[in-house]
Amino acid sequence: MNQYDLNLILNPNLSAEQLQTEKDYIEGAVKGAGAEISNLEDVGNRRMAYAVGKDREGYYLLYTIRASGNPEKAIASSLRLRDHVRRVLVVKDRPEWKTKKA
Repeated sequence: MNQYDLNLILNPNLSAEQLQTEKDYIEGAVKGAGAEISNLEDVGNRRMAYAVGKDREGYYLLYTIRASGNPEKAIASSLRLRDHVRRVLVVKDRPEWKTKKA
């Protein structure tokens, strides 16, 4: 099984109920693509480098998922259809990126 990083930026003006609905949908989309969530880092509202849809801030969610095959396109395409999702990035985690400096 391969490990992937799923990074999402959501609308910063979501209520707690709307945020939980989005998290549930994301979990369903990941499981629907045949992957499992191993870690979720809820960063919260952060200022972005540039405005996206007239918003200078975004709500960041960083998932670590494990999947066999290539689920990147299936996950990203289903999440991009949501109204509150601003950006989606799915990246395959590579072991050489975690080397320690001497």
